[in-house]
This record gives sequence, structure tokens and C-alpha cells, in this order.
Amino acid sequence: MAKKKTSKSTHKVSVGPRITPFLWFDNQAEEAARFYTALFSEIWGPQETKVLGVQRYGDAGPGPAGSVLIANFLLEGQEFVALNGGPQFKFTEAISFVINCKNQEEVDHFWYKLTAGGEESMCGWLKDKFGLSWQVVPTALTEMLGDKNTEKAKRAMEAMLTMKKIDIEVMRKAFEGN
Repeated sequence: MAKKKTSKSTHKVSVGPRITPFLWFDNQAEEAARFYTALFSEIWGPQETKVLGVQRYGDAGPGPAGSVLIANFLLEGQEFVALNGGPQFKFTEAISFVINCKNQEEVDHFWYKLTAGGEESMCGWLKDKFGLSWQVVPTALTEMLGDKNTEKAKRAMEAMLTMKKIDIEVMRKAFEGN
């Protein structure tokens, strides 16, 4: 019986996220990195949420020497890069980040902190003070909208469409038909 050949791959698998969101700010990259890491640390702890580093412009520019070029930060283990690139580009609602919240306390925390200086929208969407769009979504919402009972899911959807900040209890009552 012939011995089966095995091959060893020399390809190394990268551990961690392979895609890093790169956020373009006018000149608030470090402020945003510190704001977001403090905000998420308040609820979920600092273990995987922190500023990783700040790079500054040198004499070659194009920004003033010593000013922040890039701030790298981690939110729940996901790396982000914030660039001070100038006023040419602005955030739009075409890109947003979803925060999956386990309860109303988390929904309220993120909603009120992120809308301070920003603006509320509908159905759990908001823009923060930097103009970045977020969706503050309780996991209960996803469960209700995905329920096999289409009538219950419809009632939950109709309730959600009337809300700015998602209220789990109001949605649950609609879902149950109360």
C-alpha cells in the first residue's frame, strides 16, 4: 500500500480582523479615537477597547509638524484608523456602524452619548458629533423582526418605524399584540 503524501502549507493565516475601517476626519482623529474608546469602555470594559497609538506629521507635512496624522484605536477587538485628512471629505449615511446592544441600558447609554452634539434619526440611526453614522440596535429587535410568526414580526416592524431611539419594551408590547 502506497503511503499517502501530505503537504504542508507555507501560507500563514492572519489572526484578527483583515479589514480595518479607515475614517477620514478634518482634524479630530485623536479626539474621536479617545471619545469612542472611552464610550465603549464605560459599558464593555477596557480589555479590547483602547487607543493603540498616534502618529504625527513630520517636517515634510502636509499637516503642521507635530500635529496628529493618524490615531489607531481598538473597539471591542476591531481595529480602526482615524486620519486627519482635511475638510475635503465628509461622512455620509451610506456607511454606518451597528452597535448590537443586549438590553435597554446599553441602548440608552450609546444613544445618549453618541447623539450629544450629533443628531437623532429614525429606527435607531444617529449621527455623532463628528458626523459618523451609527445604528444602536438591541438584539431583541433582530429577534422580533426575524420571528417565524410574520404577524408578530410585522407589528414589531411597524412599532420600530415610529421610533428614533429603539424602546425594547414598546417593541415587545407591539410584537405580542398588546
